[in-house]
Amino acid sequence: MVNNELLKTIPLSGTDKGVISISNMDEPYGEGSNSVVSIGISIKGNDNNPDWKAHIPYENIDEVIEALKEAKKKFGK
Repeated sequence: MVNNELLKTIPLSGTDKGVISISNMDEPYGEGSNSVVSIGISIKGNDNNPDWKAHIPYENIDEVIEALKEAKKKFGK
């Protein structure tokens, strides 16, 4: 059974009501599947029903964070 626990909601820059939601999801792909962090983007501000989402296995979080830091350093304002 999928258990989705909202961890944090962040205002989405450049929008009026948009949010980025960070959640923990247990067994997202069925019984016995590993937990993931779910990153959702909602333009309308609905953190429970995002327009887009990505599921990242916890084993990959450090590499994803490093890639995001690299992108910010290279392309961020």
